[in-house]
Amino acid sequence: MLVGLNVIDDEAYQLYRDEMTPILLSYGGGFGYDFKISEVLKSKTEALINRVFTIYFSNEDSMKSFFSNDEYLKIKERHFGKSVTDTTIIATYGR
Repeated sequence: MLVGLNVIDDEAYQLYRDEMTPILLSYGGGFGYDFKISEVLKSKTEALINRVFTIYFSNEDSMKSFFSNDEYLKIKERHFGKSVTDTTIIATYGR
């Protein structure tokens, strides 16, 4: 998946990443690339983007299972909402 975010609290977002990564790895996932960006030249959304990264899984079922994992959802609730204002899924698994 290619994801764009608008991160407004780097410290809280890093806590989110640190806590969720072991769960991500247990589903065969990981991060490939991660960029902080300062300027968006073209976008198909009004959402702000200042961070772009790739996140991968071995298959679509693993991805769905990860994002519905109870422990992951608790971590997301604690950190993600206060650290990110916009999320844009630029590309994902197709059917």
